[in-house]
Amino acid sequence: MASIELQEKYAELALKTGVNLQKGQALMINAPLEGADFTKIVARRAYEIGAKDVHINWVDDELTLLKYQYAPDEVIASFPEWRVKLHDEFAEDGAAILHIRSTNPDLLKDIDPSRVAAANKAAAEAMVNFRKYTMNDKIPWSIISIPSKDWAQKIFPDKSPEDAVESLWEAILKIVRVDQADPLAAWDKHNATLKKAREVLNNKNYKKLILKAPGTELDLELPEGHIWKGGSAVAETGVTFNPNIPTEEVFSLPHKYGVNGTVSSTKPLNYGGSLIDNFQLTFKDGKVVDFKAEEGEEVLKHLLDSDEGARRLGEIALVPDESPVSQSGLIFYNTLFDENASCHIALGKAYPTNLKGGSEMSNEELDKHGVNDSLIHVDFMIGSDKLDIDGVKQDGTTEPVFRKGTWALNVKGE
Repeated sequence: MASIELQEKYAELALKTGVNLQKGQALMINAPLEGADFTKIVARRAYEIGAKDVHINWVDDELTLLKYQYAPDEVIASFPEWRVKLHDEFAEDGAAILHIRSTNPDLLKDIDPSRVAAANKAAAEAMVNFRKYTMNDKIPWSIISIPSKDWAQKIFPDKSPEDAVESLWEAILKIVRVDQADPLAAWDKHNATLKKAREVLNNKNYKKLILKAPGTELDLELPEGHIWKGGSAVAETGVTFNPNIPTEEVFSLPHKYGVNGTVSSTKPLNYGGSLIDNFQLTFKDGKVVDFKAEEGEEVLKHLLDSDEGARRLGEIALVPDESPVSQSGLIFYNTLFDENASCHIALGKAYPTNLKGGSEMSNEELDKHGVNDSLIHVDFMIGSDKLDIDGVKQDGTTEPVFRKGTWALNVKGE
């Protein structure tokens, strides 16, 4: 277990750099029961900062598994209205939302994938309004992770549960810069670095990206008016926040009809408590027309069949191989961490904020600009030290963006 002092610093980072909690603002926390001690530290610090209310939605892996094992199909495929109202009321009040995650990657590996898919779809449909608040940056939100025994032992199978948890705490705190003397200052510097990278890409205004690696040859068109974002974001209220801790990416959105070729995963994808690994997708005119996976192929099929937009892309993110997550040498089986070790793309909904004026557009207007819509948004990793990316300029000329998994452009402004 990490020391109380380090946990206090992590809580401070989540509240001040993550959601940037303001005095008089409410805070909603989604947290694992196994992480109750840390969550209480966060709640106490939130009140000290000036939160008017801290509401915690507790989740528990064992109870989640029991529900999938024994609840009837009609319960699995429904989502309670009271939960929708709870989230909507907090969002309408301008609350900050903090997700503390530590799910066992293998939790639902023995559950029928169709039941998991039904539950995910019901939740996504019910929470459409709430998701507009987060995906359009109307309110500040952030995701962090803490260890659980099952998750830690998945990463460190040769260690005792206690040693595995301690090792995972150590890895997480280093990656999120909590081991540094002043984590908040370290994050200010890191956000400034990511800002420079996204400014370089926005100035380039590429028409298309071409990705090449073993098993990957993908042409990815970028919509006119696309915007590269990364690091911190700004809520409608003007408050700066960090949606993901850690984050090492700059990201934009592909044109929903402009993706062609084949792409192969480079890390396992933990989706809904099941793993999908060593998979490949083939795109034609933006849509997945063929797929295969060595592990979790049925889960992948249910994911792709979630709705019409699930077979199209909503994000392209660039992460250099020298990121702290990649350099840890660990596979986390957790998208928040693994996506920050590697370039990745996302199936499903795009962030409207990645298009000029997008957050003010209707769904029909977004579609005309090539912005994908879906109930899902699922990132998966395609990067490695073998990935090359070329950028195609508006005049048709091409230049290197990535070579062997790292920047070929000068994104540091030096």
